[in-house]
Amino acid sequence: MKKTLIAAALCCAFGGVAHAQNSNPSPEPMPPGIAAPQDIPYPGTITLAVDATDLSRHIFRVQETVPVAASGPMTLLYPAWLPGNHSPSGRIDSLAGLEIKAGGKTLQWTRDPVDVYAFHIDVPEGVSQLDLSFEFVSPTTSDQGRIVMTPAMLNLQWNAVALYPAGYYTRRIPFSASVTLPDQWRFGTALETAAQDGATTTFKTVPFNTLVDSPMFAGRWFQRVDLDPGAKVPVHMDVVADRPEYLDITPDEIKAHRQLVQQAYKLFGAHHYDHYDFLVAVTEELGGIGLEHHRSSENSVRPNYFTEWDKSFVGRDLLAHEYTHSWNGKFRRGADLWTPNFDVPMRDSLLWVYEGQTQYWGYVLAARSGLMSKQQTLDAIANVAATYDHRIGREWRALKDTTNDPIIAHRRPIPWRSWQRSEDYYSEGQLIWLDADTLIREKTHGKKSLDNFAKTFFGIDNGSYVTSTYRFDDVVAALNQVMPYDWASFLHERLDGHGPGAPLAGLERGGYKLVYTDKPSAFTAQAEKVRKSTDLAFSLGLSVGKGGKLTEVLWDGPAFKAGLAVGMQIIAVNGFEYDADGLKEAVRLAAKPGAGPIELLLKDDKRYRTVKLDYHGGLRYPHLERIKGSDARLDAILAPR
Repeated sequence: MKKTLIAAALCCAFGGVAHAQNSNPSPEPMPPGIAAPQDIPYPGTITLAVDATDLSRHIFRVQETVPVAASGPMTLLYPAWLPGNHSPSGRIDSLAGLEIKAGGKTLQWTRDPVDVYAFHIDVPEGVSQLDLSFEFVSPTTSDQGRIVMTPAMLNLQWNAVALYPAGYYTRRIPFSASVTLPDQWRFGTALETAAQDGATTTFKTVPFNTLVDSPMFAGRWFQRVDLDPGAKVPVHMDVVADRPEYLDITPDEIKAHRQLVQQAYKLFGAHHYDHYDFLVAVTEELGGIGLEHHRSSENSVRPNYFTEWDKSFVGRDLLAHEYTHSWNGKFRRGADLWTPNFDVPMRDSLLWVYEGQTQYWGYVLAARSGLMSKQQTLDAIANVAATYDHRIGREWRALKDTTNDPIIAHRRPIPWRSWQRSEDYYSEGQLIWLDADTLIREKTHGKKSLDNFAKTFFGIDNGSYVTSTYRFDDVVAALNQVMPYDWASFLHERLDGHGPGAPLAGLERGGYKLVYTDKPSAFTAQAEKVRKSTDLAFSLGLSVGKGGKLTEVLWDGPAFKAGLAVGMQIIAVNGFEYDADGLKEAVRLAAKPGAGPIELLLKDDKRYRTVKLDYHGGLRYPHLERIKGSDARLDAILAPR
């Protein structure tokens, strides 16, 4: 009897195993797809009311009314793929308290199990509109994300506070939006006011894509500056500040910003807006931003931007960069980057034009307008050239592939930027366009330049702000229209190549070469002060931030070979407590004949260790040096028109 029971048990056990092996899992079927957007009008105007007065808790409260034409299933979408971010970065995690009612009765909504930005509702018979309420609970600390509301100012981006119906192009969905601000606050936006009722402003009805493209800066302290007095197409700079004294703008500073507008018009030969607003936040409290829109741009600058003009030139190409995007990125846009709504995935393959050439024109227009001096611009270009000449990741990863980085990395911090690469299409792209510009100037003996491409490619259809898309072949054709050449091969070699070294031919053709000295340029020195960092990237292969924390370590550089990594902390240098000047002095002394290695005491989390950097090359800072007897084409590029 006992043997029979054991045999039966074994039989069941092995039978169970066999059954499991023969019953492998199969995938569950996917839910029905969300309705694809159609180029048809939405039946009615959506009203959107935002209460932006809860400053202390950073909460935007939203009421939205959505007309519906028929009963049955309906899907509402939250914007995921945000223009200018080039990635699905919509803060769906910050949407809270969603309640949907019809005729006073609450409807149950269900989030799509695949696309978490989609909400499904079953609209009852006889219902003509849905009444939505929810909150956008914006970050209260910087580790939660970008701060968009402070006691002194706020940045309202409509994509963060709106749901819209699936199944339609956003350009066919009309929105009537309003906002209630704290008393006495003023604002800047590209939207036009329809009505004012106390602290509540209602704007003229616009399509949803235009609404999303028209954010707002508002604040307690506000100033509006006319940047093109008397023009039929007005351009303004709308400035909010943490403190009223930050709004002390001098006539010379206004002149430089006005010249930016005129230099852009001379470059492109057209404009693509009926009015334009530079939205500028002078702040150390609101989160940093530089974001393009067709008729405006969002820009945050440091508190000393106006009040210490001679000390705030680092990064002063920002407004020029974002303004250029009105032509390059908003009016002309890569065909695979244009989408019919904000939840169809974007493809970023042409960002080396969208961002790379914009980065180029941002520097050029900053110099031509006087926002930056010629020398400051040359010094900034030297830093770019040196950075990418040391970008060892070029060995394995082509520049073209970095256009995927907004989607891959979502701009999160990474440990080995010099090896991994990260959105290098911006500044390495800038070097490629400098290469193209100087090549055109050389071969046409100065008769043509990339300025001609700008007019040919971006200066069409003056006054229109309907997006015009392009593909790789269109870029090549426009370059050939300026100067016949094998531009397809030129671009492929630089986009698909692997070095060695950065594409620096444009510098040399421009009359300059990249050199290193033991003295930083004024630009580098100011950048260190602004960023509170010590930049020894081109000597020790590291940069140091506050408290001795390593903020960058170059792959395969001296610091890397000694075992250093981002996040470690330098406690002592050659036996003495760390400070920036002491570290620089140690690098100087190590360059003397017979000197030993530099000894660092490091803190790595909870562990301490000593490392020796066997580096004796001295301090190395990048500069551009004129090549004797060469044509100064780069000087000509930066000269005002």
